[in-house]
Amino acid sequence: LQVDLWQPSSPFLLVEGAVADVRVPRNTTRSLLPFLQQENIQYTILISDLQQAIENQTGGRSHRNRRSLPGYNYEVYHSLEEIEDWMHYLNRTYSDLVHMFSVGKSYEGRPLYVLKLGKRSRPYKKAVWIDCGIHAREWIGPAFCQWFVKEALQTYQTDPDMRKMLTQLYFYIMPVFNVDGYHFSWTNDRFWRKTRSKNMRFHCHGVDANRNWKVKWCDEGASLHPCDDTYCGPFPESEPEVKAVAHFLRKHRKQIKAYLSFHAYAQMLLYPYSYKYATIPNFNCVESAAYNAVNALQSAYGVRYRYGPASSTLYVSSGSSMDWAYKNGIPYAFAFELRDTGHFGFLLPEMLIKPTCTETMLAVKNITLHLLKKCH
Repeated sequence: LQVDLWQPSSPFLLVEGAVADVRVPRNTTRSLLPFLQQENIQYTILISDLQQAIENQTGGRSHRNRRSLPGYNYEVYHSLEEIEDWMHYLNRTYSDLVHMFSVGKSYEGRPLYVLKLGKRSRPYKKAVWIDCGIHAREWIGPAFCQWFVKEALQTYQTDPDMRKMLTQLYFYIMPVFNVDGYHFSWTNDRFWRKTRSKNMRFHCHGVDANRNWKVKWCDEGASLHPCDDTYCGPFPESEPEVKAVAHFLRKHRKQIKAYLSFHAYAQMLLYPYSYKYATIPNFNCVESAAYNAVNALQSAYGVRYRYGPASSTLYVSSGSSMDWAYKNGIPYAFAFELRDTGHFGFLLPEMLIKPTCTETMLAVKNITLHLLKKCH
């Protein structure tokens, strides 16, 4: 539960036992703390100066030494423009392993770029789809997508597992799914979640791109109100970003054997279903892949991830990309909720990019190698 402004006189109510993240304007802090104490509400100050924390990630970028693309820094967050320049650079520099293309255009007309990664060893190969940044404010997602590509290219010659993965599979990697929202989170609102499509009736922008898929659309866990963060949109695939990716996945569904989507935060590895409490037909294979993946992840720094069906492990939500991928014939569909569990939340510091991506890499490699074995 998250509210942007604390107004004790407003109809917003905290239910007993609930946990809320509250962003408090600086000038109301003095009146809020005595109120909490008076009402005997337990509280913890997680970030004492939120604005400063935001500026630490975005404000000083012009003063930071911008390294050239060959020395691209994977341990800082990058703007959309920087990520797109990086993709163009890889496309030119690693033409034997990388092919860049666009699956369509966003609401605001930006290209939806994807990197196809893999050795062109034979005409037909199985593939893995990876997307990051469906929700704009979850910056660690795009950081991981870039990290994955870096690791693949840097270790292809030396790591037998990576060589096997890139020889036997293609990877379709979309570093920023929600390009308009991600750009807006850099320029206007660091906590923006949705796309940026306009709703003329309510003058609210955006749709939750992870509630807009044609699978139990706008049922439990999604909102019909355009101003809500979980707004499902006027109809399934109303968002050009969702429509473009869904079209690509439908076209390649016989080839794509795994769908991996990266979110934050909660430290979880989720699989279908999100929209109902039910066991998927290939539960044993998917469950064993998840179990091995979270153990591999934990081996790096001891960070524990919970794993299981999204509905019972996180919450029920309808119209998600993961459920849609699974329902459309992709047998391994996973959603990662990366670090942390709420202390920094969406403002995960840049110093935690490297450990987060390092451990997540182990999990993704584990899942990928699992695909190459026959699961009985």
